[in-house]
Amino acid sequence: MKNLIKDTLAAAVYFLYEKGILKTSVRVMPIDETLDELLYTDKSMVRFGDGEIVMIKGGDLVLQKAAPEISAGLREILAYRYDGLMVTIPDIFRTLDDHRRASRQFWRDHFLFCRGVYARYCNADRIYGSTFVSRCYYFAEDKSPCGGWFDKIRRIWKDKDVVVVEGTKTHNGVGNDLLSLASSVERIICPPKDAYGALDRILDACRQYDKDRLFLLSVGVAAKFIARDLFQDGYRVLDIGNLDMEYEWYLSKAPDKTPLAKHEIVGQQANEAAGYGEYLAQVRAWL
Repeated sequence: MKNLIKDTLAAAVYFLYEKGILKTSVRVMPIDETLDELLYTDKSMVRFGDGEIVMIKGGDLVLQKAAPEISAGLREILAYRYDGLMVTIPDIFRTLDDHRRASRQFWRDHFLFCRGVYARYCNADRIYGSTFVSRCYYFAEDKSPCGGWFDKIRRIWKDKDVVVVEGTKTHNGVGNDLLSLASSVERIICPPKDAYGALDRILDACRQYDKDRLFLLSVGVAAKFIARDLFQDGYRVLDIGNLDMEYEWYLSKAPDKTPLAKHEIVGQQANEAAGYGEYLAQVRAWL
């Protein structure tokens, strides 16, 4: 009953928003425009999903405990202060009509409880990118644009030397061709939980590389801070989040969210047993 009341209220609030009775100054580019900006410029990107917005409100996530300095830092990054560091947020401020039913209801609920965060901390003078660039399969009611989106994504790092900074279970590009257009791939493997506590060690490992490297980050909330700091150091950094998982779902034409076997592979022996020799050869640091 509580969920029914919540969902009904969320739908009513979003209806009032769509009709212009409730207003917001937040502006977000569609997925294609966001991808074109990343493909045809050298901008870096930091992404905010629902979890980062929850953390700004002081809530814990499964893989990251809340802390005042995390909330304060996320608020500062969300304010979109740097021209060369694109900030992406969920593209829920124009319509949800292009979302599948479950996704539509999820984001209506999110809008109900979190719209105040966007109103208070987003920069009204900026147009944000769409966070759905890295979550561009599951949400979509119409899957036909997904192939084009993933093609654009993969071309961003074509012929570039890439450093993937990811958790122990993530395995970006392992078992698929997500990173196959890159000139080279190296990896820094980070703690799978509360990676913010290892921030200094992660940054030290990243700073061992020359600034011609392109960094791809899949380190949860910690990725926001890594992206900002490396960008300020002169690196190009893309916070790709769970892109690999969405790509796997796209390749398998998954009808819903499904677990990936590679996310259960942890440690050198397990990776060897799984036949992930190329992955292991790419690892330069275990943190």
